[in-house]
Order: sequence, then C-alpha cells, then structure tokens
Amino acid sequence: MSELLGKVFFVGSGPGDPELITVKAKRIISEADVVVYADSLVPETIADFAAPNAEVHGSKNMALPEIMEVMLRAVAEGKTVARVQSGDPSVYGAILEQMRILEREGVEYEIIPGVSAAFAAAALLKTELTVPEVSQTIIMTRAEGRVAMPPKEQLQDLAAHGCSLVIFLSITRMTRIVRELRSAGYPSETPIAVIYRVGWPEEMVIRGTLDDIAAKVRDAKINRQALVMVGEAVNPELRSPDYVAAKQPASSHLYSESYTHLFRNASSRDAGGESAAPVPASGDPAGS
Repeated sequence: MSELLGKVFFVGSGPGDPELITVKAKRIISEADVVVYADSLVPETIADFAAPNAEVHGSKNMALPEIMEVMLRAVAEGKTVARVQSGDPSVYGAILEQMRILEREGVEYEIIPGVSAAFAAAALLKTELTVPEVSQTIIMTRAEGRVAMPPKEQLQDLAAHGCSLVIFLSITRMTRIVRELRSAGYPSETPIAVIYRVGWPEEMVIRGTLDDIAAKVRDAKINRQALVMVGEAVNPELRSPDYVAAKQPASSHLYSESYTHLFRNASSRDAGGESAAPVPASGDPAGS
C-alpha cells in the first residue's frame, strides 16, 4: 500500500427515503472522490448526492473482493471513499468483513451512523417500542435460515422474554416465525406488523396477529425487504382515547408531577411527607 493513503467512510443512508439521510452522511457522499453504494438497497437518489466528477459504483453485482479492490485502489491514490449502505451500517450492515481488510491494509476508516429501518418502521407505525409497564426491552434479531444463529439466539429463546421484537431479513419464514413465537408463549392475539420497504414509494404496512399474519403476508406476496415487529407495544389501541379512558395506562416518569429529576422538583409529596429523591446527575436527567 502506498504511503499516500486516503480514507474510507462507511455511510448509513437510512431506510430509503432520501430525506432520512443525515446531514453528515450527505456531506460525506458529496465530498467523496469515489462512491460505492449498495444499489439493491439504496435508491439512486442517494447516489445523486455524489459530486459530478466522482467515480460512482453500484455494488449489487460485486462480490467482496471486487468492492475492496475499488476501495483500496482509491485510498492508495489518496482519495476519499464513501461506502454507502442502507439503514445503519452497524445493524446487519455486513461491514465487519470490510473493516478487517482495511485494518490489515492499514487504511483509516470511519462509520457514519444512519437511521435504521427498525426506527423508520416504528415511526411509520406511530408506535413507541418501550411502553411503560408493557415493554422496556427491544430485541433485534433474525430467524435462522441460510445464516445459522449462535447458541441461545434461536427465535424461540429470545421470544421467551415477551418484549418488543424486531425481526430482520426473515419475511420468507413467516410461518416458522409464528410457530416459534407461539411456542415461546406469545398469545395468538399478539399484535404484529410487517413493514415492507419502509421509506420507499411502495412501502406497505400489514397489521395482524399471530393468528392471521402469515396468511396476510402470503396474500401480499412479500418476499424481501420487510421487517416484522412483534409485541403489545405495536398495538395501535395503546394510543386510542377509549383505551386510555378504560385502562388508565401508566405514563413515563418524565411527565409525572410526583417525580423529581435533575431539572424539576416534584410538585407533590409521598405519604411519608418526603419529596421523591432526585436521580443522580450522572443518570438520565429527564427520567423515562
């Protein structure tokens, strides 16, 4: 490798909507000498951010050695490379293999985070995945298929927690997913949402329960680029005025008048006449 080394940026471009790319990611792409983007998952409108004189490669037909050859040649010439990936590169981004080669070759690189499809999907559903007294944990996973799952990470094992599940890269195994969720104890009426190509013009949401979601997905003929979100947190009834009136659900401490935190004292006293203890300055200043 030449002493004149450029730099590689792994850029998260978000789930598909060009407006969901970060300001920094857009700047990196626009300043790069070479742009290598995953054109099977990243829309061309993202690649359009590249400078007019930039060298642009779509990588959907390229194997890892070809991708790395383009990147290493560029950095050897002192150029900057934007390796543009969908969503957030650190979540199923397959960047570790690329980083290992860059480390071996002594190439400087940086990761620019992006909006994960999981969070774009939650926003589309108008849901909060961490609802007080419903779920305070999110598990992101995939169903086992061509890629084997590590020990203790089978879907049935993870589902036993009963928390919010976000299942990537598994839409073709919907029947198996339902079977494993039910085996883990999720009731048949558990809310499920399938979000197809979130952030793209053709995005689609399919809502259902464990009883009917597999049939709905089959009828929609969805077989790629879809997320499965499972759990009571994705139930649209949680924000219904009728539900709130009937159930009086718990709210975040953030809005409670009886909760003291770093920036606000409680306006009420507990039964013992003492105000609630403030959270330490090193903790979450707003509560949760």
